Amino acid sequence: MNNKNKKILKEIFEEPTKSDIKWVDIENLVKNLGGVIIQARGSRTVFKIGETTNVFHRPHPKPDTNKLTVRDIRDFLERAGITPEKD
Repeated sequence: MNNKNKKILKEIFEEPTKSDIKWVDIENLVKNLGGVIIQARGSRTVFKIGETTNVFHRPHPKPDTNKLTVRDIRDFLERAGITPEKD
């Protein structure tokens, strides 16, 4: 995992929850983790890592992900067994 992906993973797990994480950075992180991203109808996007699957709504018109979606992505990553490295 490159440094940018490590940074994004840490930001997803930060408290208080951030609301300025770019959606494209989250998609790149999931792909880098071996995940699959499927564009569904409208703004729905399916993320799959291993056997863990979740549907998210891609933000629009702005590229930033809101706090609720960041929390849901954090939960998805935890269920997939992915957490940031401890410093």
